[in-house]
Formats: sequence, C-alpha cells, structure tokens
Amino acid sequence: MKLTEDMLVIKNEEIARDIYELVLKGQNVQLMKEAGQFVNIQLERKGLILRRPFSICEINYPEKEFKIIYRVLGEGTEELARLKAGARLNVFGPLGTGFPESGLAKDEVALLIGGGIGTPPLYELARRLHGRGNKVITVLGFQDKDGVFYEGEFSQFSEVHVATMDGSYGYKGNVLELIGHLQLDFDVLYACGPMAMLKAIQEAYAKEKRGYISLEERMACGIGACYGCVCDKEGEPPYQKRVCKEGPVFSLNEVSL
Repeated sequence: MKLTEDMLVIKNEEIARDIYELVLKGQNVQLMKEAGQFVNIQLERKGLILRRPFSICEINYPEKEFKIIYRVLGEGTEELARLKAGARLNVFGPLGTGFPESGLAKDEVALLIGGGIGTPPLYELARRLHGRGNKVITVLGFQDKDGVFYEGEFSQFSEVHVATMDGSYGYKGNVLELIGHLQLDFDVLYACGPMAMLKAIQEAYAKEKRGYISLEERMACGIGACYGCVCDKEGEPPYQKRVCKEGPVFSLNEVSL
C-alpha cells in the first residue's frame, strides 16, 4: 500500500486560541501502528512547496479516521485552518518511530508530560496505556488559560494536572515545578513539548528514571533521506540520529539536547 493518499477532511475546528483539531479519513489509517508517529501533509497554496509534519493525536480504526491538533503559526497552518469539511488533503504517512509500550509492566505507573502543542501525540498513548491496565498520570503545561486544550479528553484515561506559566489556570509555573509540588511517584515517563522543557526533563530524570521523549523538528523529506532534521546522539558512533526516521521518539538518555 502506498504511503500517500488524498484523505477526506471530516472536521477542522478551533478548540482553543489558535489551536485547531483536524479529523481526516482514509485507508492508510490502518497503517498507523504506534502512538507518537506523524504524517507529512501537502498544502496546495502556491509557494508552499515542502510538506508539513504533524503528529498523530488519535487513531479511530473502525471509522478509518485520525486526528491532528495544530497551532496556527505561519502561512502553512493558516492555509490549513481555512479548509472545510469535504476538502481533500494529500497525506504522506504514517512516518517515524513512536512510543514503545511493550516495556511497561501492567503494575507500573506512566507519567505523561505535555508542553503546549507538544501535547497531542501523548493522547493516543494515554488511551493505549489505560487500555493495557496501567495507571496513567498526565501533567500538561501551557502559557495561559486561553491556550489550555484536551484536559477533559485526557481525564477519561488518566489523572490530569495542569500548569500555566501566568497562573491563570491550574498551578502557576512549569510542568517540572508542578511534578515536584505534587511529589508524583511514577515508573516511566513519556514527554513531548518545547526543547527547553525536554532538556530540563532529561537533566532531572535521565539518571534515575526510564523514559522517552518526542522531538519536534522542521522536516523536509520525512523519510530520513535528506538529513535535514538530525540531532546529536549520546555515546558511540554514529553520532547523529534522524528525527523523522529513528525518531521522533527517543529514549530519555539517547540524544543530546
């Protein structure tokens, strides 16, 4: 089966300030095997040459649908936000390596840490881990109240805590400060968000906890051929990893941030 498909737009609606939820329908949904994978979308507007990568938020196999959540920031996402139900988008994927689930024992606690628009790929993971019988704790960080999204959706599958930097909703501070404030106990962590957040998580937990981080990078080809999204690898050669191919998910101490 080809990885490219013209998929049908089922829904494309704003769910928070500049945050949109896009639902697409197509045969290639059956190929989406791991939480944390992504797709590359081609936009038709003149001048938008490169495909745009978007993480997969939720997979609905019976309906052959999946969700993407994106922030409107730039010409590409502005064009995407204009699309209405019934439109078609050329979608390449699924791509990349997602979050591993098999290494987590059923009596272990998973901590999911999401920062802003890095939150979406953790939602499918929360659904899956909850379905396996694991206790899931989710900590979400946003700039302010208007930027908060998917708190209710995550609460169906996990214990949810929210932090905002200005204190307008939930705990005032960042996700690590909130985790420390709550003194959360967990066995494995999974995180996606801004690089500064991931680096702080790595520094705090890499030596004492198992965990996985999902990196967000600009990508060109999406299949590892162009080496446009490499990151430095810790330890022995080869010293670089491709975010679109070996990633976007890496073990907590695998890459240098």
